[in-house]
Amino acid sequence: MRPSKPASVLLSLVLALLVLSFSISVPILFRPFYYVQIDALHLPEQTGWSAEVIREAYDEVLDFCVFGAPFGTGELAWSESGRSHFADVRGLFLLDFAVLGVTAAAAAGFLLLYKAKGLRFHRFAGRGPAFWAGTGAAAAVLVVAGLAALDFDRAFVVFHAIFFPGKDNWIFDPATDQIILVMPEVFFRNCALLIGGVLLACCAGLVLWDVLARRRSRTAALR
Repeated sequence: MRPSKPASVLLSLVLALLVLSFSISVPILFRPFYYVQIDALHLPEQTGWSAEVIREAYDEVLDFCVFGAPFGTGELAWSESGRSHFADVRGLFLLDFAVLGVTAAAAAGFLLLYKAKGLRFHRFAGRGPAFWAGTGAAAAVLVVAGLAALDFDRAFVVFHAIFFPGKDNWIFDPATDQIILVMPEVFFRNCALLIGGVLLACCAGLVLWDVLARRRSRTAALR
């Protein structure tokens, strides 16, 4: 079968979105990442609440955002405005999970076509879809990380302006939405660093896979 250029481009996009959505899901689903920061960020000392109270508040918010459980923040106060914002956050989480599921299924479908139907992918400049997905996604995240590093506070505001257009309910009043006291900006910065680290590791894996696959192909051709 002749190598397909459209299939190669589409698979590159699928793999890039797969690693991006997976990377975003890691801090959402891996709650110990937050738990270890309770003491690392000295949240009990700063807020006066115990680690157990803080953890319960975080768990209830995540249960709402991920599983659709009734909204709550444990013993901490919350407002309807705060709940509305987390409802918006839930929508973004579900969108990420949907992209993750669809791209994982699409990647599996491409693999099945490759194995069972002999589908072949065109190698642009001698590189396959995994290479271009890895380098493209890595380049994008490095550009975004570089801009954010220049002024994270500004990047934080721009992020909310893009993903919550026309809304200001993400600006919490600590007196009415105490959850913001245990989810400080530094926590979100650490989430961004984790997402970037996981994404770059996945991108490196894609590039390495392509390099090794190319070597195996060359070795087989020489036999």
